[in-house]
Amino acid sequence: MKRYRLEPGRPVDLSRWDASSTAGFKGGKDKVQPVFDKLNDRLEVLQEKLWAEGKRGVLVVLQGMDTSGKDGTIRHVFDGVNPLGVRVASFKVPTEEERAHDFLWRVHPKMPAKGEIVIFNRSHYEDVLVVRVRNLAPKKVWKARYEQINQFEKLCADNGTTILKFFLHIDRDEQKERLEARLADPLKSWKFRTGDLEDRALWDDYITAYEDAMAKTTTPWAPWYVVPANRKWFRNLVVATALVDALEALKIKDPQPAEDLSGVVVE
Repeated sequence: MKRYRLEPGRPVDLSRWDASSTAGFKGGKDKVQPVFDKLNDRLEVLQEKLWAEGKRGVLVVLQGMDTSGKDGTIRHVFDGVNPLGVRVASFKVPTEEERAHDFLWRVHPKMPAKGEIVIFNRSHYEDVLVVRVRNLAPKKVWKARYEQINQFEKLCADNGTTILKFFLHIDRDEQKERLEARLADPLKSWKFRTGDLEDRALWDDYITAYEDAMAKTTTPWAPWYVVPANRKWFRNLVVATALVDALEALKIKDPQPAEDLSGVVVE
């Protein structure tokens, strides 16, 4: 995973990242499926142990351009996990109440409790992405948010939350194909909105905003991963591998019963 994990303090140039890369894996989805299935099985075990231990939480942040596959990543990577210990949270346009507070006020209640894995489908990073590109706040406001985010994530990490942040990297041609497919599919056209085309017209501005955000907020306690996402199966493989690696590194012990069961007989 080192090739996809950004290093703190270094600039990010997404033009140097091949969105179609499969890191040498050949044969496509069918060839890789057995590897992914093993990762999925291992994730199920590790998530169960995390939930049973109840001492630490895991936050997975998914960001990317429209159609980059945030929903699909959640659906495939977390297939089979215990729903009691996993939540998905999303962040839409702030409500009037949320706008009356600092921009992180609405984020903290959605962070994982001890034992939980929480997936942010979009996140607090919208406040340095869309807010910047759409000029929804003065520059001095959104620029200050990079360090505020770092401090917030450090607070959460110091209190037992493992944070993994994934940028699902697709190129402009791939987005065009996915938007066209979404528009043509009666079961998916409901997801299409004209605002998608407005954002697409601002592609370069968004890429610059992502590059700055990741360069300024990738830290040892909350790293960013740039995930090649033109190939959906490879996107899922990278995210699942990074997540399993992070959970393995926690060295969670097997859960023990709360009482002595050595003499218990079920008749």
